[in-house]
Amino acid sequence: MTYAPRSEFLHVMQSRGFLADCTDMQGLDELLLSGPQSAYIGFDATAKSLHVGSLIQIMMLRWFQKTGHQPIVLMGGGTTKVGDPSFRADERPLLGPEQIDANIAGIRKVFTSYIEFQGSYDNESWYKVGEDKRAYLINNAEWLDGLNYLDFLRDIGRHFSINRMLSFESVKSRLDREQSLSFLEFNYMILQAYDFMELHRRYGCILQMGGSDQWGNIINGIDLTRRVIEGEVFGLTSPLLTTSDGKKMGKSQAGAVWLNPDMLSPYEFWQFWRNTTDADVGRFLKLYTELPLDECDRLGALEGSEINEAKARLATEVTTLLHGVDAAAAAADTAREVFEKGGVGDDLPTLTLSAADIGDGISIVQLIVKSGLAGSGKEAKRLIAEGGARLNDEPLGDAGLMIDAGALSAPLKLSAGKKRHALVQLG
Repeated sequence: MTYAPRSEFLHVMQSRGFLADCTDMQGLDELLLSGPQSAYIGFDATAKSLHVGSLIQIMMLRWFQKTGHQPIVLMGGGTTKVGDPSFRADERPLLGPEQIDANIAGIRKVFTSYIEFQGSYDNESWYKVGEDKRAYLINNAEWLDGLNYLDFLRDIGRHFSINRMLSFESVKSRLDREQSLSFLEFNYMILQAYDFMELHRRYGCILQMGGSDQWGNIINGIDLTRRVIEGEVFGLTSPLLTTSDGKKMGKSQAGAVWLNPDMLSPYEFWQFWRNTTDADVGRFLKLYTELPLDECDRLGALEGSEINEAKARLATEVTTLLHGVDAAAAAADTAREVFEKGGVGDDLPTLTLSAADIGDGISIVQLIVKSGLAGSGKEAKRLIAEGGARLNDEPLGDAGLMIDAGALSAPLKLSAGKKRHALVQLG
């Protein structure tokens, strides 16, 4: 029989589809019922923004806070220097300290849309759990950068079995494909385990959450915390999401769906959710919005043209959480202008070119690529050849078309298929 949690947080996780596995559901449930607790999720700083694939973890932290507890956002200023090898085919490129710091500065902005933080992003003061449930953002470079290697090996490394580490699916799958796993990457799971122990020791953190690909790393942290400081901690994972057609969540035709508005406009973000397949609407409403469950089920069960209303509701709700009410409303208005009235829309992604950029003329293929509607010239040419490209809503059949400054006396509207559009204008 499936355990029915009594704590509000675990009930939300289970009923809304966030829960894949938990190390001790009943034990964690009883602890959450006893009073406010703290939990963390780690985010490595591999880019200047997180993408939609991280949004399920951000929502878990949000629900943890909404149900009376204290979330910790752990930025991987230290672990990013190593790189998580979990389920990757190759080693991550190594980033320098300046790039990592710049990435952290970009990433941390998104959390303020979902989580209420203490007054600043520093660690100068710490409110004990129970006194204040506002979140903390902590950088694991705080304890990792100063480690003494020999002491770390003697005190921490001796608790890890190579045989056991090789058995974890994240490592085993890489080795089974005969793909190289560097010693540097192999250390990542030890560092992540050490993070959990340090957060428990310093801040009383009792729970690590993450995607199901982090299960082995979380188990390591629980085991290390028990062995070294005799602490009782827990792990909880969410399912790794794919869309109903098998695609990895967080990717679109144009690439990663970034959460920062300077890397993906609110309109493009809204449009990503509006393009959700029918079969995913109900599930995504439960995971990515705070609508009541019965409303999620009602909207997800709609069919025919009515499901499009549910998709628009999904897009607006998710965009409101990230970018605010005004940006979500503007994106919805632009979509109506473009799709229902055949107009241009004020909020479309816009490529602004100077006269120097254009020179004697710029090819339509370059414009399609520069506007983000295709990832390469080859892809743009294929789009044109297959009849999927339009210029000002007219079919575009000539991949050799050149656009000069005179043609940009008014903005041009480029389209890739029926749902992706961009403006090109002269600045």
